[in-house]
Amino acid sequence: MYYVYLTASQKHGTLYIGVTNNLVRRIHEHKTKAVPGFTTRYNVARFVWYEVYDDPTNAITREKDIKKWRRDWKIRLIEEENPDWLDLYPSNTR
Repeated sequence: MYYVYLTASQKHGTLYIGVTNNLVRRIHEHKTKAVPGFTTRYNVARFVWYEVYDDPTNAITREKDIKKWRRDWKIRLIEEENPDWLDLYPSNTR
């Protein structure tokens, strides 16, 4: 499985979109700031949205498409599934 996901610094805060084949590991890396970069610098660790794909090419294509979107479209995408911007990362895996 492959995942396209969005993390946020807070509700309507800084957004980050990524793709991974191990969603739990990747979100854990964002939360623990294990990998230096954008999400570490801007504290973008609230896991707010994701989609699942069987094929890596489709997942990467979707990620690239969403990266080109306007910010308000990304916010709408999140709020359709997660209107309160709850952190979807299970608390028992932290």
